[in-house]
Amino acid sequence: MSVTKKSSRSLASIASIVAIATLISKIVGLVREQIVAAAFGVGEVVNAYAYAYVIPGFLLILLGGINGPFHSALVSVLAKRDKSEAAPLVETVTTLVTAMLLIVTVILVVFAGTFIDLLAPGLESEVREIAIFQLRIMAPVAMLAGLIGIGFGTLNAADQYWLPSISPLFSSITIVIGVGILLWQVGEQLNTPEYFQIGSLILAGGTVAGAILQWLAQLIAQWRSGLGSLRLRFDWRIPGVMDVLKVMAPATLSSGMLQINVYTDLYFVSYLSGAAAAMRYANFIVLTPVGIISNMILVPFLPVFSRLAAPENWQELKVRIRQGLFLTALTMLPLTAVFLSLALPIVRLIYQRYQFNEEAAQLVAPLLMVYGLGMFFYLGRDVLVRVFYALGDGETPFRVSILNIFLNVILDYFLVKSFAAPGVVMATISVNVFSMVIFLSILHRRLHGLPLVEWGLTWLGLVFASVLASLGSWGVSWGFERVLGNNNFLLLLLELGLATASALIIFILIAMQFKLPELELLTSRIRQKIRR
Repeated sequence: MSVTKKSSRSLASIASIVAIATLISKIVGLVREQIVAAAFGVGEVVNAYAYAYVIPGFLLILLGGINGPFHSALVSVLAKRDKSEAAPLVETVTTLVTAMLLIVTVILVVFAGTFIDLLAPGLESEVREIAIFQLRIMAPVAMLAGLIGIGFGTLNAADQYWLPSISPLFSSITIVIGVGILLWQVGEQLNTPEYFQIGSLILAGGTVAGAILQWLAQLIAQWRSGLGSLRLRFDWRIPGVMDVLKVMAPATLSSGMLQINVYTDLYFVSYLSGAAAAMRYANFIVLTPVGIISNMILVPFLPVFSRLAAPENWQELKVRIRQGLFLTALTMLPLTAVFLSLALPIVRLIYQRYQFNEEAAQLVAPLLMVYGLGMFFYLGRDVLVRVFYALGDGETPFRVSILNIFLNVILDYFLVKSFAAPGVVMATISVNVFSMVIFLSILHRRLHGLPLVEWGLTWLGLVFASVLASLGSWGVSWGFERVLGNNNFLLLLLELGLATASALIIFILIAMQFKLPELELLTSRIRQKIRR
């Protein structure tokens, strides 16, 4: 019996667990960003941190992220094996990964200055020095990222979803506590050299401390479940190890190619003052709902995709692919409508206080609008990538990712000239659209036909619903400001609440006309949660 087959949980049950845990983690993350914004605004500390965090953050997302290649590879393999085989397999993979990433950690410490210069040649000298300092502190995250990713995959394959989904909040908590103490200690004495130096240390040190806590929590859970410990194993002939590496290697390269696009974006905006910090703040607002919803969709679907990989199950696999894509559309498109129509009020409500002023809000809001446009394509691409992983094919996403790098560089070059920082986000959206088209065409051929025309027409109908929802939301917001204004927190909150509700109602009313089974599934789950 496989590790996951012992579970009787439904997809909806798993999604609920993941959603609640991720929601808690994201709320704490939002509090973290609010405190960081209040303490440092879009100034040099956060701008430096945005670049210092590129490589550690890249590895944390790439290797340690839920739905990342380590997670996907372990779930894909362990889902098909007996639980008794899990511990030696996991310990062997952990030994190999730790040895490799320890070397990476040392390289980051020694060559921190070189990496920052490659990442951001346009940084001012003071910001550059802060970024180098922060990168050296955060270097151990490289090794911890691999261990966290292994823990994610192992625990999910054993039907444990709560701890992996909630554990990212450890990093947020450590930063919140550190920055909170800093603000409490300095009072009104902001903008001093000592303040910025201590703040830089707290951001970097809190990131490392959080990663350590996240790994330790997962390790304890693994050990108690009999899924591996800190034991070193060097026997690569253990059954399943090569299967994991076969998926993990190309999947890591593929996801790594995607993260290279992030580096490319930051390279081009390094010459724009405050742009990196502004992108960080806008991106986090978008990633809060995307992170919750992506975990709801991708985490429970990946084992299902894997179990339907055999040709005799392809009809059911097509149904599940459709389910993943339309659940993505039904959750992302109304959020796109909200971010397009209410970007500035949202930024003001979340961030505008203390060091984060109106000028910073005006810098972040256009980025939030453009990020909102790409939400469906970002998550839809991830759904399709997981189908390829489930089919044992990590090579196709890798090849597409290589093409994406060149496409992203070209688009960044031209779009930054025309649209400044929002141009790099437009380039990312274009790359994700290109990826989805390629993936769907390949799956259409490989799975002997997908109803792409039917799916496409329905999706266009939902896009139309999103456009109308955005216009309706903007109208409510505009009218509210003309009548009551929004010059205090409560009025601004009320404006956003009414305008957001209007967008959701308009979208749902139009979407209901399509009689989508995915909408029935989504609404039934929401009703069940409300009744509870």
